[in-house]
Amino acid sequence: MEHYIGCDSHRRYSVFVSMDEKGQAGAPVRVEHDRAELREFLRRLPAGSQVALESTGGWYWLVDEIEGAGLRPQLAHAFEAKRRMPGRKKTDPFDARGLAMEMLNGTLPTVWIPGAELRDLRGLLRTRLALRIHRTGLKNRVHAALNRYGLKKPTDDGDLFAGRGRVRLSGYIQSLPEETREATLHEWLLVDEIRDHITALETRIQQRIGRLQAMKLLKSLPGVGEILGATLYLEIGESKRFPTAAHLASYAGLVPTVHASGGRTWHGPVPKSANLFLKWAFVEAANCVVAKPHCYRNTHVLGLYQRLKAGKGHNKAAVAVARHLAESSWWVLTKQQPYREPHRAPISSSTHG
Repeated sequence: MEHYIGCDSHRRYSVFVSMDEKGQAGAPVRVEHDRAELREFLRRLPAGSQVALESTGGWYWLVDEIEGAGLRPQLAHAFEAKRRMPGRKKTDPFDARGLAMEMLNGTLPTVWIPGAELRDLRGLLRTRLALRIHRTGLKNRVHAALNRYGLKKPTDDGDLFAGRGRVRLSGYIQSLPEETREATLHEWLLVDEIRDHITALETRIQQRIGRLQAMKLLKSLPGVGEILGATLYLEIGESKRFPTAAHLASYAGLVPTVHASGGRTWHGPVPKSANLFLKWAFVEAANCVVAKPHCYRNTHVLGLYQRLKAGKGHNKAAVAVARHLAESSWWVLTKQQPYREPHRAPISSSTHG
């Protein structure tokens, strides 16, 4: 008999509820997050059973343990799974039972589980992005300190953290008041230290995935280089899990919401619930195209941006380009062919056929 097991996981423990094919649920079992205790409990479950857990918190290691016990993990979309549970009750046993019931009914909103190696590699790109955000924040603080004391010249628009700009930055900092100068010097040192860590991560990324065939294909997309290509490769994973190119664009949060009622249709903004890393990569690639129009002269992506920018502004035009790149990435990976310029559809008329 098939068993369906719901797991409501927390930081220190998980609650499991097992349900059979007839919908009969067993008593909830609380298991502390001691690996030996958890492995012993999982080994007692029927081999091959499906175990549903929510996509929150530290699910990576739980999936590893579930797979290691010969069970089949099912990762549930936490928000959607909770919405489908009846009533307002919120307890650990109720949530675990609800996951098991949804799995039994075939209504569990599942999320794709990447392989262990892919999950591991994602840490390189996501950590690099986090470090860049921290570095940008520190740079902004240094600039703010210079501006507070009116030291930075209005015409000094160059990069103060690279090349000859560092000489100018050193002079500016030496002119700051004593304590502000001391604090700003620490921030500058942190900027340089984070830069070194980012460089080391980029080297590691190049060594691990830079030479893969999928990377070469993704880098053929306009605006996509080493880092964006690696981000796309790791966040998309298996392109075959998306039925169409439009599904991949929707997963990346690049398809506007649609409200249709009473014969009227309204297109809203793109949703915030999406793979934000993938969304960032496609939008960043679109902005790279926009920033270097001379490199993409007479291309579809630049023409699309310029046409939409005239009536809708930069943001919507850039998102439209990002959506085109998302759909193109699906075709590139599915057909295993480099990016090619879209063919323009021929225009027909009643006069000329």
